[in-house]
Amino acid sequence: MPRFYLSVLILAALLFYHTSKLIWVMGVRRLQRKLERELSDEELHAQQKRARIIAIPVVLTFSWLFNFNIFGYPDGG
Repeated sequence: MPRFYLSVLILAALLFYHTSKLIWVMGVRRLQRKLERELSDEELHAQQKRARIIAIPVVLTFSWLFNFNIFGYPDGG
């Protein structure tokens, strides 16, 4: 596997936990304000799954763009 793609995957993996946690906190706070109550465990779990799904393309895109800036085009061109 070329250095570029390996770097993309490593950076994305390192960013995934913190990015999903940030998205989860923002989503929970937004939903609590909207509903004007504390969320149940099921609602918190659903928000966590949603945050993880959103975090995947976010971290992959950021990681690809960051590595593109550092290493250039992946084919060496």
